[in-house]
Amino acid sequence: MTALFVALLLIFAPGSGKVARASGAKGNRFVCTAVPAGTDINCPVDTNNRVQSTSPQEEELRNTVIQLRETILQQKETIVSQQGTIKELNSKLARCEADAKSRGNARRKDYSKNTMGDLPRDPAETVQQLGKTMQSLKDRLENLEQLRANTSSGPFPNELKDLLKHRLSDLEGQLLTRVAELEEEKSQLYNETAAHRQRTENTLKSLLDRITELEKSNSAFKSPEDFKVSLPLRTNYLYGRIKKSLPEMYAFTVCMWLKSSASPGIGTPFSYGVPGQANEIVLIEWGNNPIELLVNDKVAQLPLSVSDGRWHHICITWTTRDGFWEAYQDGERLGTGENLAPWHPIKPGGVIILGQEQDIVGGRFDATQAFVGELSHFNMWDRVLRPIDISAMANCSAYMPGNVVPWVDANVEVFGGATKAALEICEDRLFDS
Repeated sequence: MTALFVALLLIFAPGSGKVARASGAKGNRFVCTAVPAGTDINCPVDTNNRVQSTSPQEEELRNTVIQLRETILQQKETIVSQQGTIKELNSKLARCEADAKSRGNARRKDYSKNTMGDLPRDPAETVQQLGKTMQSLKDRLENLEQLRANTSSGPFPNELKDLLKHRLSDLEGQLLTRVAELEEEKSQLYNETAAHRQRTENTLKSLLDRITELEKSNSAFKSPEDFKVSLPLRTNYLYGRIKKSLPEMYAFTVCMWLKSSASPGIGTPFSYGVPGQANEIVLIEWGNNPIELLVNDKVAQLPLSVSDGRWHHICITWTTRDGFWEAYQDGERLGTGENLAPWHPIKPGGVIILGQEQDIVGGRFDATQAFVGELSHFNMWDRVLRPIDISAMANCSAYMPGNVVPWVDANVEVFGGATKAALEICEDRLFDS
């Protein structure tokens, strides 16, 4: 078709030959005659060689060719412009993919670190940047769709229209795919960031809990159980308190280390009171009386002697069956008995006080019954321990924390001037001996 256009242009182009006027039946008509190069155009023209005058159809065809020529020039300019736009879009898409890949590599590099505090860059900033990138791509996609709509209605040849539509469809598919990938990457990044933040918060919380626990316990203690409670004065306001209470029990074993030189009597190393019965369990040496064990305010006298100013290991066992009891001092069983509050279960929900006898639950202490000295490793079990276990603890060959009340720094509070201090009982005991 292009060759046809050129031929028609050569035929009808003005100035391509000499113009001769001819007379006809209707109007003026012009005939183009080829003139050799160098010929004087003012010389007469041989009218015998005139071309027949053109018809109205040829005139209309000539006008159509001129219009097509202008249209083709305009389309050529439009195609060049659109090719530039497509090239720019391809370049920007390539840069976008390169940036996303570099961000992914950077993020993987950051995540490969396994140290506290090496957190990924600000998640909000990353997500916001991805959002801006996707919005920009969506805007370009809309522009491409608008451009495709415009070209569909323009005066392009069918082949060019199909080619341009195909190219725009490919670009649209690439952009949609890229937007979907970025959406997925944004979602993954958000999830990874949330999971990382949750792990970090859990780790920090665990550390804070551990620090709080260490702050509550004396950091000078090598182990949570290596400490003692000192009650240096016989008053009604120095005492210790066990935070844990007791469940209902049908037997028990209480063991502790005691050091006292008080006279007369060492006082009350510990007491357990419940609502309605302040003397549920009490160990007391008052005045010139022997050491006594009270269960539900019933009394048994124990053959123990610990007022020589040295460390002694004391263990008391009791069972509700027949009210049978045993008394151990320094690993040796010194006495047994029965009928001490038989068939009476130990009531739960009470208060354990170290160093004072309770007249009401948790209070109303009597200074004459206060314990004076040092106390450590107060442990309690809800069963009767074997003699071999008691002997092993007394000889420092084994350590058994109580399953009901273990001797742990965090479980013991002191009031009124009572103090807690570090103690390695076995070494201190050897020093005493």
